[in-house]
Amino acid sequence: MAIKSLGLFSGNANRELAEAIAHGLGIKLGAARLSRFSDGEMFCQIEENVRGVHSYVIQPTCSPVNDNLIELLIMVDALRRASAGSITAVLPYYGYARQDRKMAPRTPISSRLVADLLQTAGVSRVLCVDLHAAQIQGFFSVPFDHLFALPVFLEDYLKTSFDQRAVFVSPDAGGVERARAYSKRLGASLAIIDKRRARANESEVMHLIGDVKDRECIIVDDLIDTGGTLCNAARAVMEKGAKRVVACATHGVFSGPAIQRIEESPLDEVVVTNSIPAAKDGKRSSKIRYLSIARLLAEAIRRIDANDSVSSLFV
Repeated sequence: MAIKSLGLFSGNANRELAEAIAHGLGIKLGAARLSRFSDGEMFCQIEENVRGVHSYVIQPTCSPVNDNLIELLIMVDALRRASAGSITAVLPYYGYARQDRKMAPRTPISSRLVADLLQTAGVSRVLCVDLHAAQIQGFFSVPFDHLFALPVFLEDYLKTSFDQRAVFVSPDAGGVERARAYSKRLGASLAIIDKRRARANESEVMHLIGDVKDRECIIVDDLIDTGGTLCNAARAVMEKGAKRVVACATHGVFSGPAIQRIEESPLDEVVVTNSIPAAKDGKRSSKIRYLSIARLLAEAIRRIDANDSVSSLFV
């Protein structure tokens, strides 16, 4: 049954996902024209009446990050000036999330800046999936719904491929809570990799905590960027006698040499969601598999619009 009070709009970043969400809700994407002037400036015109309509803008701020972010801000501003009843920014992937604190003197906290920009543009609610740092929610003074892709991985992959004998592996200390959540749902064991990072996008595995010998191992993370951390973790696990190793990550950023590293690694399979559009090399890779989070996001939007519980989707 279509939801009459709801308007769903999409930027150019991941229109395929937006169309799948709209299909799940039984509605069509709203009419919005996005274009550029000859000098590269972006332009947006909402081509239907949205006065009083609860509007949702689906736009992951993935690469090209700055273009997609500005496009989102301009769409939100256009909806606000068209008297939309409310505006929810649906960010399957939150760009700049890794810059959530000062890592060195005289550096920005860019994820806070993005939060301020969204609120200034007119966003009245934010919906995200698997933030790199959960404290980013505190950067917003508007309601914030934080979804997890865990149910998608469990139902569409893990429960059909693994059992309690598997071991979930956190590739670093920061991901222990995530790996523990997965292991509890499957009743499996947990292992942790102690990692040292010399500089950005470069990592070295130091120690493996836990027993992985003759076990199937699943490395879980929120995102895969250049693939260095993931592939080093896979090698460390196999060196300790693991039977097989795969990986699950919500966001497949796959920048730089990521695809090549994965192809040359001992990983049997890398499963990611379509929060970010599949890269050409990713589609061609025999090791990379994509799962859709459209059903999860459609149900979250439906519940928000009906003032129902969203937390029950993952609790």
